[in-house]
Amino acid sequence: MKRIYAVFFLALVASSSLMAQELPYQDRGRSALERAEDLVGRLTLEEKTSLMMFESRPVERLAVKSYNWWNEALHGVARNGAATTYPQPIGMAASFDAPLLYEVFKAVSDEAHVKYRIARDGGENLQYQGLTFWTPNINIFRDPRWGRGMETYGEDPYLTGQLGMEVVRGLQGMGNASVEADPGDPSSPVLKAHACAKHFAVHSGPESTRHKDDVDVSERDLRETYLPAFKDLVTKAGVQEVMTAYQRFRGYPCGASDYLVNTILRGEWGYKGLITSDCWAVDDFFMPGRHGFSRDGASAAAAAVRNGVDTECGEAYRFIPEAVSRGLLDEADVDRNLVRLMTARFQLGEMDGETPWDNLPDGIVEGAAHRALARRMASESLVLLRNEDGVLPLRPTDRIALIGPNYDDRQMQWGNYEPRPEGTITLRNAMEVRVPGLTHFRACGLVDSRFAPEDGGDPAIFAPALGEEELLSRLEGIDIVVFAGGISPKLEGEEMPVRIQGFSGGDRTDLELPEVQRNMLKLLHRSGKKVVLVNFSGSAMSLVPETESCDAILQVWYPGQEGGAAIADVLFGDVCPSGKLPVTFYKSIDDLPDFRNYDMAGRTYRFFTGETLFPFGYGLSYTDFRYGKGEIEADSIMIPVTNAGSRSATEVVQLYVRRPSDTEGPQKTLRGFRRVFIPAGETVKVYLPLTDETFTWWSSEAGDMVPLRGAFELLYGPDSEHLESLSIER
Repeated sequence: MKRIYAVFFLALVASSSLMAQELPYQDRGRSALERAEDLVGRLTLEEKTSLMMFESRPVERLAVKSYNWWNEALHGVARNGAATTYPQPIGMAASFDAPLLYEVFKAVSDEAHVKYRIARDGGENLQYQGLTFWTPNINIFRDPRWGRGMETYGEDPYLTGQLGMEVVRGLQGMGNASVEADPGDPSSPVLKAHACAKHFAVHSGPESTRHKDDVDVSERDLRETYLPAFKDLVTKAGVQEVMTAYQRFRGYPCGASDYLVNTILRGEWGYKGLITSDCWAVDDFFMPGRHGFSRDGASAAAAAVRNGVDTECGEAYRFIPEAVSRGLLDEADVDRNLVRLMTARFQLGEMDGETPWDNLPDGIVEGAAHRALARRMASESLVLLRNEDGVLPLRPTDRIALIGPNYDDRQMQWGNYEPRPEGTITLRNAMEVRVPGLTHFRACGLVDSRFAPEDGGDPAIFAPALGEEELLSRLEGIDIVVFAGGISPKLEGEEMPVRIQGFSGGDRTDLELPEVQRNMLKLLHRSGKKVVLVNFSGSAMSLVPETESCDAILQVWYPGQEGGAAIADVLFGDVCPSGKLPVTFYKSIDDLPDFRNYDMAGRTYRFFTGETLFPFGYGLSYTDFRYGKGEIEADSIMIPVTNAGSRSATEVVQLYVRRPSDTEGPQKTLRGFRRVFIPAGETVKVYLPLTDETFTWWSSEAGDMVPLRGAFELLYGPDSEHLESLSIER
């Protein structure tokens, strides 16, 4: 017996001695890949499985900590206490300001690191505390009914790609061509954070059928519209993660699509980064009533792992050991995926417990500099759609009232996937500062009170409308009514339980302003009041009657915590509006094809042939810009733009391209833009580069988008409809 104890003691000593020595995966002098390969080689299959789940559990015998891959930063660090809240992405897209978007997401990344450090040093590693952010959403907002369209950067592939790349560069700390990179950052072996391009691919509603839909589009639509932004983020911006979408594509769940993942993403584009599933999307492979692609959980897990989905947001990967034991999955596929995951954890500095950004001060979180940045971005996102007889900007002598369901709703301003800032300036807050004794009240809910639940529901949504006599009595002596209306992320968004007139499951069933608001605006107009509609929404709206009942319309999206201040800045003329629509505003839902049809024919400014209400790229100013004759100079087009008004302001100059010989392609497509400040009375020569990318077009011979020779038209101007033309042969 003594001999047995002696042998056991010696083995224990040997084991302790081995752990005391630095193992290769613990050697910081080795590359992240070398360390990951060594670590994975020491793991059991069960340990490997646990590390591939989004809630990666610790492997204590090897001192591997837990890590949660799921974090959100759509427009600020979300779901983790207070953080600076920027406008919803669809609003930031309206700025057409790529350098500013980089600054926003650099600030977001800084705040994220502070929160990560605090959690890490406190011994926590919970959901929404890590450095891997499942943003940006770069799907194409092809149909305004889609509830999640507000998470995107609009309907245009080029704009989405240009802005999406700045999100990636800002979050990951990689710098960009127009903004000085983070000091010490690009050359560091440690990445600041991960961005994630989602949802790959061809994904944009409906929300209610996303778990069972099978989407098919032509190869041209796929590569001309749905893939370019993903390609930009992968091949130009170095995005570190890609998330596969819920639905099937040509019969295969996106996470199991060899064509999307291996032929295109990892093959043609050479992507080396991580792939994650959307949340519980692998369950959709086999759950009854969904895709019916796999017979059970083990088969579903095997299909996703084999296809290269490295981590799963969900629980289906718990079946990995069963899949291996049944011969459905080779453990070598598990190792390949897990090496990618562990390489990333080493690159983030997470495995070593320190990063180069650990000294960022706590005070930057929702600090003065970041709030100023949020206000600037909100100001640039506002789009002036109508300004009859120059009712805006408001004058000090105007007798003004503020009413409407969104007049004082901070939560609405935050949008979805939102942070929860400690300080928010609503429109009421901002206008009370400017107008002593301001008359303000709700007047009505977002929708008719007859749709309210038994308990009355949220007053911002269901408050009963005031009668005509009471309304006009409370507005006696008022000249101008600012009506804060529109809709709300409480009505549109991701897979919601909402089922009332105009809204279903997060999507919209019509594009109109809710009837109760429409009727109130008509009443105000009939009473002789000047009416300024401040329209909050995350999507395009059909505002045809409002162009008659409202003297001015300002589209403000969901503008974030500084939104009220930014709106007041524009209403009172401190800031000249410069935002441009990143989506088309249609006259009616009847102008649109079937929501579930993903063919691009008849959709967006690129293929819609009807008459729009407000076109893509549209936005008025408080001054008058005039475009001169463009000229080709070397490898650029020079566009002279004159500010013929009395106040200095910023214009977004836009360049579109058309290929006259292509009768099946887009009638025009954005290929360049630039924000330009132009002093009053002056002319500025604006140069936009002409490169191979400018003339990249669909080639049936190549089966892809490639630079083409031949005749093109260069179309330039203030929006997608009011354009000057210049022919070019290349």
